[in-house]
Amino acid sequence: MAKKEASTDQLVTQIIKGIEEVKGQDIQILDLREIENTVCDYFIICNGTSNTQVNAIVNSIQKTVSKALKEKPWHIEGRDNAEWVLMDFVHVVVHVFQRHIREFYDIEGLWGDAKTVTIETTY
Repeated sequence: MAKKEASTDQLVTQIIKGIEEVKGQDIQILDLREIENTVCDYFIICNGTSNTQVNAIVNSIQKTVSKALKEKPWHIEGRDNAEWVLMDFVHVVVHVFQRHIREFYDIEGLWGDAKTVTIETTY
């Protein structure tokens, strides 16, 4: 019996939970579904305060998603210097930045047509 793929909504929920576990900051979800020629349905963007925290966020996302949904990222890039780590879950791509790198690349600005949801954190 084929493993049922987790719904995209469940995946987004678990990724956010993984980010919040280790106090990832400035979490935003960009909904790309109504934009033509996009590579995925959602970007989830957040940042950490250091390469140590960036790696902790990436590890927490992996652990949370794996435990809840038995899913793994298809590809992870940027772990070595941990300034910008990209996690590709096919329909959802997660960008974990250090703040200055996030400000420099301004993905939110580049994808200004996307509907954006900001996740309010209480820490």
